[in-house]
Amino acid sequence: MNQTISILFVAGLLLFSCTRQLPPADLIITNATIWTGDESNPSAQAMAIAGDTLVAVGATEAILKYKGPSTTVLDLQGTFVTPGFIDCHVHFFDGGFNLSSVQLRDARTPHEFISRIKAFVATQPEGTWILGGDWDHENWGGELPTRHWIDSITPHHPVFVTRLDGHMSLANSVALRAANIKQPVKDVRGGTIVRDSKGQLTGIFKDNAADLIYPHIPLPTPEQTDQALQAAMHYVASHGVTSVHHMTGHVDALERAHKTKSLITRIYAMYPLSQWEQLKEKIDQQGRGDDWLKFGGLKGFVDGSLGSHTAAFFEPFTDAPTDTGLWVNTPEQLYHWISQADKAGLQLMVHAIGDRAINSLLNIFERVEKENGIKDRRFRIEHAQHIAPADIPRFAQLNVIPSMQPYHAIDDGRWAEKVIGAERIKTTYAFKSLFDAGAIVAFGSDWFVAPPTPLEGIYAAVTRRTLDSLNPEGWVPEQKITVAQALVAYTRNAAYASFDAHRKGTLTPGKLADFVVLDKNLLTVAPEQLNQVTVLRTFVGGKPVYIR
Repeated sequence: MNQTISILFVAGLLLFSCTRQLPPADLIITNATIWTGDESNPSAQAMAIAGDTLVAVGATEAILKYKGPSTTVLDLQGTFVTPGFIDCHVHFFDGGFNLSSVQLRDARTPHEFISRIKAFVATQPEGTWILGGDWDHENWGGELPTRHWIDSITPHHPVFVTRLDGHMSLANSVALRAANIKQPVKDVRGGTIVRDSKGQLTGIFKDNAADLIYPHIPLPTPEQTDQALQAAMHYVASHGVTSVHHMTGHVDALERAHKTKSLITRIYAMYPLSQWEQLKEKIDQQGRGDDWLKFGGLKGFVDGSLGSHTAAFFEPFTDAPTDTGLWVNTPEQLYHWISQADKAGLQLMVHAIGDRAINSLLNIFERVEKENGIKDRRFRIEHAQHIAPADIPRFAQLNVIPSMQPYHAIDDGRWAEKVIGAERIKTTYAFKSLFDAGAIVAFGSDWFVAPPTPLEGIYAAVTRRTLDSLNPEGWVPEQKITVAQALVAYTRNAAYASFDAHRKGTLTPGKLADFVVLDKNLLTVAPEQLNQVTVLRTFVGGKPVYIR
């Protein structure tokens, strides 16, 4: 009798096990070509999402078992899905503010530069500072603008418009008066004040010299800052970006948006390297944050930029044979900050562009690791643009992440050879060499410096076709990488670069449901058409934040 009951009980358990329903999903994605980024399950047709989390990724038949009476099923009609793009280097608020400022990036002549400023000034109340701009003097052959170009059209507006790399800016005479700058002016360590043949100020201030002007620019109101954040988030969402690594500033606005649940972009927010003690105190008191707003990283500088001739090189610039660039911060100061911040458990991400700057920073990282002991640091070199060949394998050997911006390659590639010569460009934006050496390469944009458009970044990394269309086979073509490698750099590696690989970067059950829907398959479209692919939808935490 007892044996019969036991058999019936076990049979009932088996029947229940075979017929029980899986927990219903809130959203099911079907009929998609999904690149998951997950090496154990690289492709799929469907996904099930509950709350903000992926619960299943696989074949349609298996995923439909998660359908319940209130589940939304979205048929993507064969379109292409990837993990949400992670932009590892943005100046988020600058980008947001610049969306509503004068647009100079594509001004092709001095006349166009001047006329755009004139037209914009006419729309602004007298006394308003004119900022942003993102001009590029290489568009008209390399002549730097001067205050005399714009003084007559800006008699009532202080102007401080910045080159697209952020490392030099042009002040008009009204701005110089507002900043109490009069002749003569002492030079500034880590910066350059450009003067004409008579020793008069041209209005160009490079790197640390710009600090003579910045303190005199009125701070934006909290309302203006909040508006810039919203503009920035919606803009990057339209380009498939679901997370950004923000390179310092406006923490109050980020925390306001987090408190009011108005963030639609996940943000890893950095503090300036020199403020490492304030960041440690904040983390000790409040923790590192959550999936929406996270702290723990520090951003520092070694040198300036190539376009401003302030990147630090071993050998002089080809077109300036007495100039090897400059240190924004000395190696001694950097070592002190980095060593102390590393002991405090903070992540270091430091800007280094020239080969001498990169070499110096690698040496500092190596020294700090030896002195402070082995641990999972994930040191990052931001930009890592012009690497001495002998330093390429050191990234993997020292576990240093090259955090790079591929769009710069097709922008700078128009003119970089005249600045550093044919030999040094061979390891400029050395994507393939770094991948081949085993480095964990992470990609971003450097917005406002370059557009926050991962599809254009993928196009740049894969084709290396410069913006002037003069390199159809690619500029330094031996450094091209594959689409899959570029996708990894914008997703899985980017998540690793912020200690977030357990939460995002791949479409894997248990991770956040951050993904982007594209109108073409990036893995099969012709490389030269990658920058023509369109973002159709962007989801963050299973919720649409952009629909085309």
